[in-house]
Amino acid sequence: MSMATSPHTTLFQTRTTPFPLSSPRPTSFKPTSIKCATQLHTQPPPLTHSQDRVFNFAAGPATLPEKVLLRAQSELYNWGGSGMSVMEMSHRGKEFLSIIQKAESDLRALLQIPPEYSVLFLQGGATSQFAALPLNLCSPNDAVDYIVTGSWSDKAVKEAQKYCKPNVIWSGKSEKYTKIPSFDDLKQNPGSGYLHFCANETIHGVEFKEYPVAQSGVLVADMSSNFCSKPVDVSKFGVIYAGAQKNVGPSGVTIVIVRKDLIGNAQALTPLMFDYKIHDDNNSLYNTPPCYGIYMCGLVFEDLLEQGGLMEVEKKNKKKADILYNAIDGSKGFYRCPVEKSVRSLMNVPFTLEKSELEGEFIKEAAKEKMVQLKGHRSVGGVRASIYNAMPLAGVEKLVAFMKDFQVRHA
Repeated sequence: MSMATSPHTTLFQTRTTPFPLSSPRPTSFKPTSIKCATQLHTQPPPLTHSQDRVFNFAAGPATLPEKVLLRAQSELYNWGGSGMSVMEMSHRGKEFLSIIQKAESDLRALLQIPPEYSVLFLQGGATSQFAALPLNLCSPNDAVDYIVTGSWSDKAVKEAQKYCKPNVIWSGKSEKYTKIPSFDDLKQNPGSGYLHFCANETIHGVEFKEYPVAQSGVLVADMSSNFCSKPVDVSKFGVIYAGAQKNVGPSGVTIVIVRKDLIGNAQALTPLMFDYKIHDDNNSLYNTPPCYGIYMCGLVFEDLLEQGGLMEVEKKNKKKADILYNAIDGSKGFYRCPVEKSVRSLMNVPFTLEKSELEGEFIKEAAKEKMVQLKGHRSVGGVRASIYNAMPLAGVEKLVAFMKDFQVRHA
Protein backbone atom coordinates (compact mmCIF):
# COMPACT_ATOMS: atom_id res chain seq x y z
CA MET A 1 0.00 0.00 0.00
CA SER A 2 1.42 3.41 -0.93
CA MET A 3 1.79 6.23 1.60
CA ALA A 4 -0.80 8.17 -0.34
CA THR A 5 -3.44 5.59 0.47
CA SER A 6 -2.21 4.29 3.83
CA PRO A 7 -4.70 4.66 6.69
CA HIS A 8 -1.75 5.67 8.86
CA THR A 9 -0.66 8.56 6.69
CA THR A 10 -2.43 11.13 8.85
CA LEU A 11 -0.33 10.10 11.83
CA PHE A 12 2.77 11.36 10.06
CA GLN A 13 1.41 14.70 8.96
CA THR A 14 2.46 17.90 10.71
CA ARG A 15 1.08 21.36 10.35
CA THR A 16 2.67 24.68 10.88
CA THR A 17 0.41 26.71 13.13
CA PRO A 18 2.84 28.21 15.71
CA PHE A 19 2.23 27.32 19.34
CA PRO A 20 3.48 29.73 21.99
CA LEU A 21 6.51 29.13 24.37
CA SER A 22 7.96 28.96 27.83
CA SER A 23 8.81 32.12 29.68
CA PRO A 24 10.20 32.56 33.21
CA ARG A 25 8.09 31.45 36.16
CA PRO A 26 5.10 33.70 36.85
CA THR A 27 5.68 36.40 39.43
CA SER A 28 2.00 36.44 40.37
CA PHE A 29 -0.43 33.65 41.03
CA LYS A 30 -2.80 34.43 38.19
CA PRO A 31 -3.71 31.04 36.69
CA THR A 32 -2.59 31.53 33.12
CA SER A 33 -0.61 29.16 30.96
CA ILE A 34 2.70 30.06 29.40
CA LYS A 35 3.37 28.90 25.87
CA CYS A 36 6.22 27.22 23.99
CA ALA A 37 7.53 29.05 20.91
CA THR A 38 9.32 26.00 19.58
CA GLN A 39 6.15 23.93 19.68
CA LEU A 40 3.75 23.56 16.78
CA HIS A 41 0.05 23.21 17.46
CA THR A 42 -2.51 21.46 15.33
CA GLN A 43 -6.25 21.91 15.40
CA PRO A 44 -7.90 18.69 16.59
CA PRO A 45 -11.33 17.49 15.47
CA PRO A 46 -14.44 18.88 17.24
CA LEU A 47 -14.50 17.80 20.88
CA THR A 48 -17.69 15.77 20.97
CA HIS A 49 -17.48 12.41 22.73
CA SER A 50 -16.31 10.06 19.99
CA GLN A 51 -18.53 7.12 19.16
CA ASP A 52 -15.60 4.72 19.53
CA ARG A 53 -14.69 5.99 23.01
CA VAL A 54 -16.04 4.51 26.24
CA PHE A 55 -16.78 6.31 29.48
CA ASN A 56 -13.91 5.03 31.59
CA PHE A 57 -14.65 5.06 35.34
CA ALA A 58 -11.31 3.45 36.29
CA ALA A 59 -9.58 4.55 39.47
CA GLY A 60 -6.23 4.75 37.70
CA PRO A 61 -4.76 4.79 35.18
CA ALA A 62 -7.79 6.90 34.47
CA THR A 63 -9.52 8.80 31.71
CA LEU A 64 -7.66 11.74 30.18
CA PRO A 65 -9.19 14.80 28.49
CA GLU A 66 -10.01 14.06 24.86
CA LYS A 67 -8.62 17.47 23.94
CA VAL A 68 -5.28 16.49 25.44
CA LEU A 69 -5.23 13.09 23.75
CA LEU A 70 -5.96 14.62 20.35
CA ARG A 71 -3.27 17.23 20.89
CA ALA A 72 -0.75 14.55 21.83
CA GLN A 73 -1.77 12.51 18.80
CA SER A 74 -1.15 15.47 16.50
CA GLU A 75 2.32 16.02 18.00
CA LEU A 76 3.36 12.40 18.42
CA TYR A 77 5.46 11.95 15.29
CA ASN A 78 7.16 15.35 15.02
CA TRP A 79 6.99 17.61 18.06
CA GLY A 80 7.24 21.29 17.26
CA GLY A 81 9.09 20.81 14.01
CA SER A 82 11.97 19.21 15.90
CA GLY A 83 11.93 16.17 13.62
CA MET A 84 11.40 13.79 16.52
CA SER A 85 8.82 12.63 19.01
CA VAL A 86 8.93 13.67 22.66
CA MET A 87 9.64 9.98 23.34
CA GLU A 88 12.91 10.28 21.41
CA MET A 89 14.25 13.51 22.86
CA SER A 90 17.29 13.86 25.07
CA HIS A 91 16.07 14.89 28.50
CA ARG A 92 18.91 17.43 28.54
CA GLY A 93 18.11 18.91 25.14
CA LYS A 94 16.56 22.35 24.71
CA GLU A 95 13.32 20.86 23.38
CA PHE A 96 12.56 18.78 26.45
CA LEU A 97 13.82 21.49 28.79
CA SER A 98 11.14 23.79 27.39
CA ILE A 99 8.52 21.08 28.01
CA ILE A 100 9.42 20.36 31.64
CA GLN A 101 9.91 24.04 32.48
CA LYS A 102 6.51 24.90 31.05
CA ALA A 103 4.88 22.01 32.93
CA GLU A 104 6.35 23.22 36.21
CA SER A 105 5.40 26.83 35.55
CA ASP A 106 1.80 25.91 34.71
CA LEU A 107 1.52 23.70 37.80
CA ARG A 108 2.85 26.55 39.93
CA ALA A 109 0.21 28.83 38.45
CA LEU A 110 -2.58 26.27 38.97
CA LEU A 111 -1.81 25.62 42.64
CA GLN A 112 -0.30 29.06 43.38
CA ILE A 113 2.83 27.35 44.65
CA PRO A 114 5.01 29.81 46.61
CA PRO A 115 8.62 30.29 45.47
CA GLU A 116 9.98 28.71 48.66
CA TYR A 117 8.70 25.34 47.45
CA SER A 118 10.39 23.00 44.98
CA VAL A 119 8.45 20.98 42.42
CA LEU A 120 9.95 17.57 41.64
CA PHE A 121 8.91 15.26 38.80
CA LEU A 122 9.90 11.78 39.98
CA GLN A 123 9.16 8.09 39.36
CA GLY A 124 8.12 5.16 41.53
CA GLY A 125 4.52 6.15 42.16
CA ALA A 126 3.18 7.72 45.32
CA THR A 127 3.99 4.42 47.04
CA SER A 128 7.70 5.21 46.74
CA GLN A 129 7.07 8.32 48.82
CA PHE A 130 5.89 6.20 51.74
CA ALA A 131 9.60 5.49 52.25
CA ALA A 132 11.07 8.69 50.82
CA LEU A 133 9.20 10.92 53.28
CA PRO A 134 10.66 9.53 56.53
CA LEU A 135 14.06 9.10 54.89
CA ASN A 136 14.17 12.79 53.96
CA LEU A 137 12.31 14.39 56.86
CA CYS A 138 13.46 12.60 59.99
CA SER A 139 15.98 10.37 61.74
CA PRO A 140 15.44 6.70 62.63
CA ASN A 141 14.40 7.47 66.21
CA ASP A 142 12.16 10.43 65.40
CA ALA A 143 8.45 10.17 66.15
CA VAL A 144 5.90 11.12 63.48
CA ASP A 145 2.09 11.05 63.45
CA TYR A 146 -0.21 9.32 60.95
CA ILE A 147 -3.96 9.53 60.42
CA VAL A 148 -5.23 6.31 58.84
CA THR A 149 -8.46 6.72 56.87
CA GLY A 150 -8.08 3.88 54.35
CA SER A 151 -5.83 1.40 52.63
CA TRP A 152 -3.31 3.91 51.28
CA SER A 153 -2.64 5.72 54.55
CA ASP A 154 -2.40 2.30 56.22
CA LYS A 155 0.26 1.24 53.71
CA ALA A 156 2.11 4.53 54.29
CA VAL A 157 2.44 4.04 58.03
CA LYS A 158 3.58 0.44 57.63
CA GLU A 159 6.37 1.51 55.28
CA ALA A 160 7.40 4.35 57.61
CA GLN A 161 7.97 1.83 60.41
CA LYS A 162 11.19 0.82 58.67
CA TYR A 163 12.73 4.29 58.87
CA CYS A 164 11.30 6.13 61.90
CA LYS A 165 8.83 5.80 64.80
CA PRO A 166 5.33 6.42 63.40
CA ASN A 167 2.34 6.76 65.71
CA VAL A 168 -1.17 6.09 64.43
CA ILE A 169 -3.12 8.82 66.20
CA TRP A 170 -6.44 7.85 64.58
CA SER A 171 -7.66 4.93 62.51
CA GLY A 172 -11.00 4.36 60.82
CA LYS A 173 -10.38 0.65 60.29
CA SER A 174 -12.89 -0.51 62.91
CA GLU A 175 -15.64 1.38 61.04
CA LYS A 176 -14.49 0.10 57.64
CA TYR A 177 -12.95 3.42 56.68
CA THR A 178 -16.18 5.34 56.20
CA LYS A 179 -15.31 8.41 58.28
CA ILE A 180 -12.70 11.09 58.88
CA PRO A 181 -11.89 12.17 62.45
CA SER A 182 -12.84 15.42 64.09
CA PHE A 183 -9.61 17.36 64.30
CA ASP A 184 -10.42 18.32 67.90
CA ASP A 185 -10.22 14.63 68.79
CA LEU A 186 -6.73 14.15 67.37
CA LYS A 187 -4.09 13.71 70.06
CA GLN A 188 -0.90 14.66 68.30
CA ASN A 189 2.37 13.79 69.92
CA PRO A 190 4.56 16.69 71.09
CA GLY A 191 7.77 16.75 69.11
CA SER A 192 6.35 14.82 66.16
CA GLY A 193 8.35 15.49 63.01
CA TYR A 194 5.31 15.57 60.75
CA LEU A 195 1.61 14.78 60.55
CA HIS A 196 0.73 12.59 57.55
CA PHE A 197 -2.67 11.95 56.01
CA CYS A 198 -4.16 10.80 52.71
CA ALA A 199 -6.36 13.60 51.34
CA ASN A 200 -8.61 11.23 49.36
CA GLU A 201 -8.77 7.48 49.80
CA THR A 202 -9.26 6.05 46.32
CA ILE A 203 -10.54 2.66 47.47
CA HIS A 204 -12.89 3.68 50.26
CA GLY A 205 -14.11 7.01 48.87
CA VAL A 206 -13.49 9.29 51.85
CA GLU A 207 -12.07 12.77 51.29
CA PHE A 208 -10.82 15.46 53.65
CA LYS A 209 -12.86 18.62 53.03
CA GLU A 210 -10.69 20.61 55.43
CA TYR A 211 -7.13 19.87 56.45
CA PRO A 212 -5.68 19.36 59.94
CA VAL A 213 -2.92 21.50 61.38
CA ALA A 214 0.31 19.93 62.56
CA GLN A 215 0.90 21.00 66.17
CA SER A 216 4.58 20.26 65.80
CA GLY A 217 6.58 19.53 62.70
CA VAL A 218 4.98 19.92 59.27
CA LEU A 219 1.86 18.73 57.51
CA VAL A 220 2.34 16.06 54.81
CA ALA A 221 -0.35 14.89 52.40
CA ASP A 222 -0.74 12.11 49.87
CA MET A 223 -3.00 13.84 47.33
CA SER A 224 -2.73 11.23 44.60
CA SER A 225 -6.42 10.88 43.79
CA ASN A 226 -7.58 14.47 44.24
CA PHE A 227 -4.47 16.34 43.10
CA CYS A 228 -5.44 19.38 41.00
CA SER A 229 -9.16 18.67 41.46
CA LYS A 230 -9.65 21.78 43.61
CA PRO A 231 -7.64 24.69 45.03
CA VAL A 232 -5.20 23.92 47.86
CA ASP A 233 -3.25 26.33 50.06
CA VAL A 234 0.19 24.84 49.51
CA SER A 235 1.72 27.11 52.15
CA LYS A 236 -0.05 25.07 54.85
CA PHE A 237 2.01 21.97 53.95
CA GLY A 238 5.58 20.83 54.24
CA VAL A 239 5.17 18.20 51.53
CA ILE A 240 2.43 17.30 49.05
CA TYR A 241 2.92 14.26 46.84
CA ALA A 242 0.81 12.56 44.19
CA GLY A 243 0.85 9.95 41.49
CA ALA A 244 -0.18 11.53 38.20
CA GLN A 245 -2.44 8.75 36.91
CA LYS A 246 -5.70 10.00 38.42
CA ASN A 247 -6.19 13.63 37.40
CA VAL A 248 -3.11 14.98 35.65
CA GLY A 249 -1.50 12.43 33.36
CA PRO A 250 -0.58 8.84 32.60
CA SER A 251 1.04 6.49 35.08
CA GLY A 252 4.78 6.85 35.53
CA VAL A 253 5.05 10.38 36.92
CA THR A 254 5.13 11.18 40.63
CA ILE A 255 4.93 14.84 41.64
CA VAL A 256 6.40 16.06 44.92
CA ILE A 257 5.95 19.63 46.16
CA VAL A 258 8.33 20.18 49.07
CA ARG A 259 9.30 23.22 51.11
CA LYS A 260 12.92 24.00 50.35
CA ASP A 261 14.08 24.15 53.98
CA LEU A 262 13.09 20.49 54.38
CA ILE A 263 15.50 19.40 51.66
CA GLY A 264 19.06 18.27 52.37
CA ASN A 265 18.70 16.31 55.61
CA ALA A 266 18.21 12.79 54.30
CA GLN A 267 19.24 9.82 56.43
CA ALA A 268 22.63 8.34 55.52
CA LEU A 269 21.06 5.10 54.25
CA THR A 270 18.72 6.93 51.86
CA PRO A 271 19.03 5.53 48.32
CA LEU A 272 20.33 8.14 45.92
CA MET A 273 17.10 8.15 43.92
CA PHE A 274 15.01 8.82 47.04
CA ASP A 275 17.01 11.87 48.12
CA TYR A 276 15.03 15.04 47.43
CA LYS A 277 18.24 17.10 47.31
CA ILE A 278 19.61 15.16 44.35
CA HIS A 279 16.47 15.85 42.34
CA ASP A 280 16.10 19.45 43.49
CA ASP A 281 19.73 20.29 42.66
CA ASN A 282 19.24 18.83 39.19
CA ASN A 283 15.77 20.23 38.42
CA SER A 284 14.29 16.71 38.23
CA LEU A 285 16.86 15.77 35.58
CA TYR A 286 19.47 13.87 37.59
CA ASN A 287 18.63 10.75 35.60
CA THR A 288 16.28 10.24 32.67
CA PRO A 289 12.81 11.21 33.95
CA PRO A 290 9.50 9.90 32.56
CA CYS A 291 9.73 12.38 29.70
CA TYR A 292 6.57 11.56 27.79
CA GLY A 293 4.51 11.38 30.98
CA ILE A 294 5.76 14.82 32.02
CA TYR A 295 4.85 16.15 28.58
CA MET A 296 1.32 14.74 28.99
CA CYS A 297 1.00 16.26 32.46
CA GLY A 298 2.01 19.59 30.97
CA LEU A 299 -0.77 19.37 28.41
CA VAL A 300 -3.27 18.62 31.18
CA PHE A 301 -2.03 21.54 33.30
CA GLU A 302 -2.49 23.84 30.33
CA ASP A 303 -6.01 22.49 29.77
CA LEU A 304 -6.94 23.06 33.42
CA LEU A 305 -5.72 26.63 33.21
CA GLU A 306 -7.74 27.18 30.05
CA GLN A 307 -10.83 25.98 31.93
CA GLY A 308 -10.33 28.88 34.34
CA GLY A 309 -8.19 27.27 37.00
CA LEU A 310 -8.96 24.95 39.88
CA MET A 311 -11.90 26.91 41.31
CA GLU A 312 -13.78 26.30 38.07
CA VAL A 313 -12.62 22.69 37.94
CA GLU A 314 -13.90 22.11 41.48
CA LYS A 315 -17.33 23.49 40.53
CA LYS A 316 -17.58 20.97 37.69
CA ASN A 317 -16.45 18.14 39.96
CA LYS A 318 -19.04 19.04 42.61
CA LYS A 319 -21.80 19.08 40.03
CA LYS A 320 -20.88 15.62 38.74
CA ALA A 321 -20.60 14.17 42.24
CA ASP A 322 -23.91 15.69 43.38
CA ILE A 323 -25.74 14.10 40.44
CA LEU A 324 -24.32 10.66 41.22
CA TYR A 325 -24.74 10.78 45.00
CA ASN A 326 -28.30 12.09 44.63
CA ALA A 327 -29.12 9.13 42.39
CA ILE A 328 -27.73 6.73 45.00
CA ASP A 329 -29.50 8.39 47.93
CA GLY A 330 -32.75 8.71 45.98
CA SER A 331 -32.90 5.02 45.06
CA LYS A 332 -34.75 4.05 48.26
CA GLY A 333 -31.98 1.70 49.30
CA PHE A 334 -31.49 -0.09 45.99
CA TYR A 335 -28.06 1.58 45.85
CA ARG A 336 -26.13 2.45 48.99
CA CYS A 337 -22.98 4.47 49.63
CA PRO A 338 -21.40 3.52 52.97
CA VAL A 339 -19.40 6.74 53.40
CA GLU A 340 -20.53 9.42 55.85
CA LYS A 341 -22.12 12.17 53.74
CA SER A 342 -19.93 15.00 55.01
CA VAL A 343 -16.72 13.33 53.78
CA ARG A 344 -17.82 11.66 50.56
CA SER A 345 -15.20 11.90 47.85
CA LEU A 346 -15.76 14.04 44.76
CA MET A 347 -13.41 11.71 42.90
CA ASN A 348 -14.21 8.12 43.85
CA VAL A 349 -17.81 7.04 44.52
CA PRO A 350 -18.15 3.53 45.99
CA PHE A 351 -21.59 1.97 46.31
CA THR A 352 -23.26 -1.38 46.72
CA LEU A 353 -26.53 -2.83 45.52
CA GLU A 354 -29.18 -3.92 48.01
CA LYS A 355 -29.21 -7.25 46.18
CA SER A 356 -25.49 -7.94 46.10
CA GLU A 357 -25.98 -10.82 43.68
CA LEU A 358 -26.91 -8.23 41.04
CA GLU A 359 -23.61 -6.36 41.18
CA GLY A 360 -21.92 -8.57 38.60
CA GLU A 361 -24.84 -8.14 36.21
CA PHE A 362 -24.82 -4.37 36.81
CA ILE A 363 -21.15 -4.12 35.85
CA LYS A 364 -21.59 -6.42 32.85
CA GLU A 365 -24.59 -4.53 31.47
CA ALA A 366 -22.90 -1.15 32.01
CA ALA A 367 -19.90 -2.34 29.99
CA LYS A 368 -22.21 -3.21 27.10
CA GLU A 369 -23.37 0.41 27.22
CA LYS A 370 -19.74 1.60 26.97
CA MET A 371 -19.32 2.40 30.67
CA VAL A 372 -16.31 0.45 31.88
CA GLN A 373 -14.15 -0.20 34.97
CA LEU A 374 -17.01 0.11 37.44
CA LYS A 375 -16.02 -2.88 39.55
CA GLY A 376 -15.08 -2.00 43.11
CA HIS A 377 -11.57 -2.60 44.40
CA ARG A 378 -10.88 -6.27 45.08
CA SER A 379 -10.42 -5.57 48.81
CA VAL A 380 -13.92 -4.15 49.29
CA GLY A 381 -16.02 -5.32 46.34
CA GLY A 382 -19.17 -3.56 45.22
CA VAL A 383 -19.19 -0.87 42.56
CA ARG A 384 -16.95 2.18 42.26
CA ALA A 385 -17.25 5.07 39.83
CA SER A 386 -14.16 7.25 39.64
CA ILE A 387 -15.19 10.62 38.25
CA TYR A 388 -11.94 12.55 38.01
CA ASN A 389 -11.48 15.92 36.30
CA ALA A 390 -11.52 14.42 32.81
CA MET A 391 -14.77 12.48 33.25
CA PRO A 392 -17.28 14.55 31.30
CA LEU A 393 -20.66 15.45 32.76
CA ALA A 394 -22.23 13.36 29.99
CA GLY A 395 -20.53 10.26 31.40
CA VAL A 396 -22.05 10.75 34.84
CA GLU A 397 -25.46 11.53 33.37
CA LYS A 398 -25.34 8.37 31.29
CA LEU A 399 -24.36 6.29 34.33
CA VAL A 400 -27.22 7.72 36.39
CA ALA A 401 -29.73 7.04 33.60
CA PHE A 402 -28.47 3.46 33.42
CA MET A 403 -28.72 3.07 37.20
CA LYS A 404 -32.34 4.19 37.19
CA ASP A 405 -33.22 1.87 34.32
CA PHE A 406 -31.43 -1.06 36.00
CA GLN A 407 -33.36 -0.42 39.21
CA VAL A 408 -36.70 -0.41 37.37
CA ARG A 409 -35.85 -3.76 35.81
CA HIS A 410 -34.49 -5.43 38.94
CA ALA A 411 -36.14 -3.83 41.97
